[in-house]
Amino acid sequence: MKNKFNIRNRYVLIGDAILVVVSVLSAYILRLELIEIFSNYYLSLLWMIGLSLVIKITVYFLFGLYRRMWIYASMKELRLVLVAVSVASALLSALMLLLFRNRYFISFPRSVLIIDWIQSIIFVGGLRYGLRMFAEDWNKISGFGKNASQRNVLIIGAGDAGELVAKELLKNAQLNLKPVGFLDDNPDKFKQQIHGVPVIGKLRDISKIIESKMVNEVIIAIPSGSGGVVRSVSDACHRSHIPFRTMPGLYELLGGKVSVSRLREVDIADLLQREPTNIDDKVVGEVLKAKKVLVTGAGGSIGIELCRQIARWEPSELILLGHGENSIFEAYLEINENYPNLKISASIADIRDGNRIEQEFSKFKPQVVFHAAAHKHVPLMENNIEDCILNNILGTKNIISSCLNHDVKKLVLISTDKAIRPVSMMGASKRLAEMLVLDAAINSKRAYSVVRFGNVLGSRGSVVPLFKRQIAHGGPVTVTHPKMKRYFMTIPEAVHLVLQAAGFGKGGETFILNMGQQVKIVDLAEDLIKLSGLEPGRDIDIVFSGIRKGEKLSEDLWNDGRHFNKTSHPDIYSEQGQEELCGGALSEAVEELIDMAEAGSGEKIINKLNKIIPNAEIKKSMINDILKIN
Repeated sequence: MKNKFNIRNRYVLIGDAILVVVSVLSAYILRLELIEIFSNYYLSLLWMIGLSLVIKITVYFLFGLYRRMWIYASMKELRLVLVAVSVASALLSALMLLLFRNRYFISFPRSVLIIDWIQSIIFVGGLRYGLRMFAEDWNKISGFGKNASQRNVLIIGAGDAGELVAKELLKNAQLNLKPVGFLDDNPDKFKQQIHGVPVIGKLRDISKIIESKMVNEVIIAIPSGSGGVVRSVSDACHRSHIPFRTMPGLYELLGGKVSVSRLREVDIADLLQREPTNIDDKVVGEVLKAKKVLVTGAGGSIGIELCRQIARWEPSELILLGHGENSIFEAYLEINENYPNLKISASIADIRDGNRIEQEFSKFKPQVVFHAAAHKHVPLMENNIEDCILNNILGTKNIISSCLNHDVKKLVLISTDKAIRPVSMMGASKRLAEMLVLDAAINSKRAYSVVRFGNVLGSRGSVVPLFKRQIAHGGPVTVTHPKMKRYFMTIPEAVHLVLQAAGFGKGGETFILNMGQQVKIVDLAEDLIKLSGLEPGRDIDIVFSGIRKGEKLSEDLWNDGRHFNKTSHPDIYSEQGQEELCGGALSEAVEELIDMAEAGSGEKIINKLNKIIPNAEIKKSMINDILKIN
C-alpha cells in the first residue's frame, strides 16, 4: 500500500548516532556536575563519545539492527537489542578502562559506563519500538475513511492464537475487520484486555454477545479446541446467520506456526475432533531421525501425510514409493518444497511385482518402512476380488519379503477396523495382511507391527467429499441406512498417532488407535449441510439408499476375548495374542489365495477367506451394489 508507513534504516542509524552522543553526555551529567565535566573530565568524555560512535554503530550493524523492519518488531528483536547493546557496552568499557590505565586521560568516572549501558538499552530499544508504535498508528490513520464497511469480529479464545488474530486485525486496517471482544472460559481472563480488546464473556454467552455487540463474523482461535466447542459456535452462528472461520487444528499445525493467514472456513473435521494429545518426541525421534525411511502408497491420502510428518523428524532420506506417477510426483514436489534440505527419492513401482520391489529395496536399503499401499474402497473391491487379493495380500507379502531380505529393522502396516469380523473383501484382505506382518515379526524377532484405525475424514473416495459434491449439486445426499455409524479421525491426527505407535513397536503388536465414539453417518450429512449454510430436509434432502454388500451397520476395532495393554500414550492400545492362522499354514493359505486370484476364481477366494478368518462373513456381491452411493 502506498499509504503504509515505512522508514529506511539509514535514518535509524542516524538516530542511533545522535542517541549515542546523548547517552554518553547524559551519563556524565547524571554522574558529575557540569563544571567538573569541563574542568577535569572533558578528555575522557571526548574519547568515550568517539569510541561509542565507532564501536556501538559497528556492533549494531554486525548484529543486524539495520536490516530489520522495526514496524514488525517482537520480543525476538527486543532480545537482539539487549544483546547488541550489551556487547557494544562491554567492548567500549574494556577500551575505556585500557586507555585510562595507560594514562590517555587522567580523570574517568567508571560508573558512567553502567549508566551509559542502561541508557543505551532504553534509547536503542525506545527508538525502534517507538517507530513500531508510530507505524501502527499511522497505518490506522491511513486506513481511516476506508472502513465504512468495517465488520465487527468476535474472537473465540483469548490464548496465543487469539492474541495473534487480534493483533493482525488491529494492525491491518485494510482488512475492515474490527475485533470487539474475546470469549474465553478461563475465569482469570474475564474483563482483562489483549491489545486493548476486552475478554467480555464465556462461550455460553455467544448468542447474547453476537446480538449486543452487533457481531458480523466469528473467528475460532483455539487450534486445540474440541469438537464440542466448534459445534456450539457453529450452531450459534447458524442461528444468527453470520459467517465463522477457524484456525487449523493442532495436528494440521504440526511443524508450522499459528498464522492468521491460515484462517479457513470451519470444516466437518473441526466438529468431530477430540481433545488433542501430545506425542513423545524422544520415542518417535529414535525411530525416524537420521534413518532411511520408505513409505509405500506415498501418493495416497495417508501416505502423503505420513511423508509430511516424517519429514519433520529429519530422516537421512525419505523414499516415496507408489504405483501412480502423478500422485508420487505431486507428493515429491510438496515435500521437496517444504523441506528443501531433505534428501527425497521417488520410486515408481507396483507392490505386486516382487522383483521390482526387491530392486528398489536393494537400491535404497531403507531402515524403516511404513506400508500404506492398499486397495481400500469397500464396494469397488467386492467386484474386483482378484485384484484386491493381489494388491493387499501379495503386495504385503512382497514388502515383508524385501524387508526381511534387506534387514529392515522396523515395519509398520497401516490397517483398518474393517479387518475385524470382516464382511467385505477389503476387510478380509487387510486381515490376512495383518497376519502376515505379525507372523513375520514373531519368526524374525524384528520390530514389525500393525496399526489399526477406522475411517479418516477427507481421504480420497471417502464419504465427506462425496457428500460435498452432492450438496453442491443441490442434493439429495444419499446415506445407506439411518443407523449406519463409523469411527472417524482426521488424516493428520491418525498419522500423528501412527508415528507414536511406531515408536512403541518391539515386534508382533497390533496397535489400536482410540477413535472415540462412532458417529452416525446421517448426523455427518446433516452437519455438512448446515456448514454449507443450508437446512437439512428443507434445502437439501437426505435419502436412504440401503446397505450395500460388504458393509456393516457399525465397525469394530478389536476382537472379543483379546487382551489389551495400555501404552504410555492414552490414545494407543496394544492388542496381544497370536493369530490362529500362522506359520506354514498361513503361508500355504496365502499361496493358495494368490493362485486363485491369478486364475480368476473369485468365488473360491470368498469361500477360502470365510474358512480361514475368524468370524468372517463375506458374500458374493452383485454389480448393482457398487452403484449405490453412500
